[in-house]
Amino acid sequence: MSKNIHPSAVIEEGASLGEGVKIGPFCVVGAHVTLGDNVELKSHVVIDGHTTIGAGTVVYPFASLGSAPQDLKYAGEPSTLEIGSNNVIREHVTMNPGTKDGAMRTVVGDRCLFMMGAHVAHDCVVGNNVILANNATLAGHVQVGDFAILGGLSAVHQFIRIGNHAIIGGMSGVEADVIPFGRVKGERAHLTGLNLIGLERRGFDKGNIREMQKAFQVLFDSSGATLDERIDQVASEFAGNETVLQIIEFARKKDKFPLCQPPKK
Repeated sequence: MSKNIHPSAVIEEGASLGEGVKIGPFCVVGAHVTLGDNVELKSHVVIDGHTTIGAGTVVYPFASLGSAPQDLKYAGEPSTLEIGSNNVIREHVTMNPGTKDGAMRTVVGDRCLFMMGAHVAHDCVVGNNVILANNATLAGHVQVGDFAILGGLSAVHQFIRIGNHAIIGGMSGVEADVIPFGRVKGERAHLTGLNLIGLERRGFDKGNIREMQKAFQVLFDSSGATLDERIDQVASEFAGNETVLQIIEFARKKDKFPLCQPPKK
């Protein structure tokens, strides 16, 4: 057995291991699993189902990836879990594959951090550079955009969309779509503004941020006009601002759930 694979690990026949893979004590790797180059499983990790993990991802003890979805309608269909490259998946994280009622696949991007106890349910799509803090939970079919951050103990309702660069406060229950660059918090989460600190940290131009704040005020001004009318107004007034137009495009695609909005005054 390879010196990079501990003798107590169980690697089922059919599993595909890339170059430089390290598998620690008491790990279990299923027959339909593919591990990319330099993936590391620390110890006591279970990778099951039709699961692919990209190069350089590190998985910590007691994580369970690719086991059957927690969906009573699941009937053993060969759905997949696709995890990208250079992710950090900490202790007790769980991720499930897709279902026939979804896209048959759960997808996680690159360079994400999943802290202890985070959960990614069936049919979710998680972008790149996303952070789920301790015990943050995604229900089924949730979409999370690039650079989004979900605080500890937050919970996202099924089919919700979280936009790029959004931030969800700890212990928040998210029941409505969160616009890109939005900041939400609360037991039943409400929109509190833009993720200004995140925007500054990621190098967004200060003038652009001021424009985004003006657009935000128009979009969520509750006086008179309907939300659809305000969306059209912002699209017209800020037509040259690509960042604002990301918010507008997201807002126009609202489907199953409304947009998360500021609390009523």
